[in-house]
Amino acid sequence: MILVTGATGNIGRSLVGRLAGAGAEVRALTRSPGRATVPAGVGVVEGDLEDPGSLRPALTGVEAIFLLRTGDTDTSQILKTAAEAGTARVVTVSSLLAQTHPDSSVGRTLLRGEQVVRDSGLEWTILRPWEFFSNLLFWAPAIRSDGVVRAPRPGLPSPAIDPRDIASVAASALLEDGHGGKTYPLTGPATLTPQEKIAAISAALGRPLRFEEDPSLATEDPADDLAAAVSFPGVCAVASPGALSTVEDVTGVPATAFRQWAIEHADSFR
Repeated sequence: MILVTGATGNIGRSLVGRLAGAGAEVRALTRSPGRATVPAGVGVVEGDLEDPGSLRPALTGVEAIFLLRTGDTDTSQILKTAAEAGTARVVTVSSLLAQTHPDSSVGRTLLRGEQVVRDSGLEWTILRPWEFFSNLLFWAPAIRSDGVVRAPRPGLPSPAIDPRDIASVAASALLEDGHGGKTYPLTGPATLTPQEKIAAISAALGRPLRFEEDPSLATEDPADDLAAAVSFPGVCAVASPGALSTVEDVTGVPATAFRQWAIEHADSFR
């Protein structure tokens, strides 16, 4: 039995489908069970990560848990509750910023969270993705209104990743042996600038779009440069590690190209 938290989100929804398709027993955790749509055979249970005690019924009989943490989540208490229920394995999502910017305030916070997982006593796997393709949905209103995305900076090339590929790696770690104690850095198959992302969406829609830099939109906070640099979705202002092959190395399937994602999500921008 596998418990998936964040089961209705971009990663969790895909993960639930992959696990169910592989024949695993899956339990989807959500705060609103009545609104959850899951594949046939998947159990839906109510629970809130911000209230670890509420997870006890959901964890009964669970061997592995996919933990998608939130900013207010008490990870140590969740994992303690899971261990007490007999859960043996945890797969959790962090961020590649823990690797690329470990000395920043964001990086330090991520590393502390990862250490809690490593100290949990459960067999752990940590996923460190770069920015998500789905962040680009933030651009949809501007694209629909006048076809112009405005951002405070031009942005750097970024190997963004499809959340479905994160789910694919998570499924491998949950279903297979050999992933315990591994930390997987995850990116898409290519680095793209915001202008190249706009071009791919333009091609998918079949109409011209453009990207414009507007410095007046900047909201830099000198106390936290990294947080400010990643504050505008789809426009990466920090150096990336480049495109990595981890998705294919783990799953045997290449990571999804952004142009394919843009075609599949074109209706979101119309």
